[in-house]
Amino acid sequence: MQTNELLIDFLVKKGVLNTPRIVRAFATMDRKKFVPASSSHHAYIDAPLSIGYGQTISQPSVVAFMLELMDPRAGDEILDIGSGSGWTTALLAECVKPGGRIVGLEMVPELVTFGREHIANASVQNATIQLAKKGTIGLPNCKPFDKILVSAERSTFPTELTPQFTQHLVMPIRGSIYKLSKSGSDGHAFHATEYPGFAFVPLV
Repeated sequence: MQTNELLIDFLVKKGVLNTPRIVRAFATMDRKKFVPASSSHHAYIDAPLSIGYGQTISQPSVVAFMLELMDPRAGDEILDIGSGSGWTTALLAECVKPGGRIVGLEMVPELVTFGREHIANASVQNATIQLAKKGTIGLPNCKPFDKILVSAERSTFPTELTPQFTQHLVMPIRGSIYKLSKSGSDGHAFHATEYPGFAFVPLV
C-alpha cells in the first residue's frame, strides 16, 4: 500500500473500518504526517512503527478497530492516554467535530513536543497534548470525560480511571483489547467486552 487511499480501502475491506465519520478522519489525518521522516516510506503498511523512546505508532488496523469500539461522536470530550505521535489524537479530534474536544496525554516529554508539532501541522484546532504527571494515570482532577482511549497496555485495569469517564473506555489489558461501558443509574456498574490477540507497549 503506497497511498492513504489504498490503506483506507484495505482497512474497509478487512472489516475494521466501517463508520463514515471514522473513515473520513482517516482520509483527513494522513498517517504519513504523523510518523518520523525516516519511516515515511512505511507509513501506509499495516504495522506498528517506531517513533523513538521505546514507543510506537500503532498499526492502522488496530487503531481503526479501537476507534470503532470507541464510537467517537460530535460533541464528545475524550481523553487519549498514550498520544505518542499525535495520530490517534488527531483522528479523534476529527471525529468529534463539531463541538467536541480531545486531550492527549503522553509520558515522554520529547513525544509531547513531537505530537504537538504534528497536530499543529495538521491544523487540528480542538485538541491539546499534555505531559502526563508521573505516578498519575489520566487527569483525576478534571471533570469526567465522555470516553477514554488508552493506547498502552496494563496487566490489570487501572481503577483510578473509573471516575474519569461517563460512557466507556477502550484499552489493552494482558494481550486483549477491552471495552468497558458504564451502566446503571449510579454509573458504577460495568459491562466489559474482551477482544483477545493484541500487543502494545506497556503503560508506565
